[in-house]
Amino acid sequence: MENRECMEERYREALSNYLKEHTEKALYLGHKISKEAIEQRVSPEEIISLHKNTLKEILPDISEEVSHSFDFLLEIMMEYGVAFRELQSLRHQQRELKSEMEIAANVQQTLLETRIPVLKNLEIGAISVPAKHMSGDYFHFVQDEHNRVAVAIADIIGKGIPAALCMSMIKYAMDSLPEHRTSPASVLESINRVVEQNVGPSMFITMFYGLYDPSNHIFTYASAGHEPGFFYNYEKNEFTELTAKGLLLGVDKKTVYRQYERKIEIGDMIILLSDGVTECRTNEGFIERDTLVQFIRESIHLDAQTIVNNLYKKLEKMQHFQLRDDFTLIIMRRKF
Repeated sequence: MENRECMEERYREALSNYLKEHTEKALYLGHKISKEAIEQRVSPEEIISLHKNTLKEILPDISEEVSHSFDFLLEIMMEYGVAFRELQSLRHQQRELKSEMEIAANVQQTLLETRIPVLKNLEIGAISVPAKHMSGDYFHFVQDEHNRVAVAIADIIGKGIPAALCMSMIKYAMDSLPEHRTSPASVLESINRVVEQNVGPSMFITMFYGLYDPSNHIFTYASAGHEPGFFYNYEKNEFTELTAKGLLLGVDKKTVYRQYERKIEIGDMIILLSDGVTECRTNEGFIERDTLVQFIRESIHLDAQTIVNNLYKKLEKMQHFQLRDDFTLIIMRRKF
């Protein structure tokens, strides 16, 4: 209440000075008072009422017509005042929501955090950047006692809190399936049943699951409608699609997924990605997969983590630093 009275007193002083001097300094003081009034949630009609009363104090001989005109203006500004208070309420809610989203994003990051395995003969680079506060992409690594490395990458067709909650469910479903991790097809079939039972029909989920065995250098994998990755053959110096067919998760609980194998020779690379990479949109339209391959070639002499970082920076710049979809990219390269 004291702050309101102080503001009203400053308003009287500022108006009086302006009527006497008509200076920019007096106008600037009025500008500062308006900011203070907004902070104190003083409505437009209250400002007009204050102005009318102050003007009568300063100019007691003001005509009745002018005085009545302020009553008319006051009536007009009533609806503006209602709208102003609604706007203030919405801004407050928006600030609260933003704060909650930041907390939720930090919680999600903690829940979905994964440790990139360290193997002498396998180089791994990974990056995942959400388009908004919370990501609809998910990737996860598991290294077992035989140094076999399992990698999962999933993408929920959707963003925000619903996608994040769904991704957390998938993560915990995977954690409960240690006995199936050596069979990518079995992993997808198990996760598929969980999704079918717990996720609504409006949400679609794609997933790729692979397992690298360093004892024989075989990469076994299966896909549930996920964006095809790439396989780089070092000896031939060529890229081919890492194609794997399979139905999206949650469509049919009886879906059987096909399992594929690739022999990984020295220098070969497995490149996994979400559709946020291939659907990078520039002024000319969507980027071509051949262009992605060319960008990877430009950094192919570097380590895997630097390759994924360079590709992300390049695509981010092409989109004017505004991601339109969650971006996830993983590169696995056999060193020897």
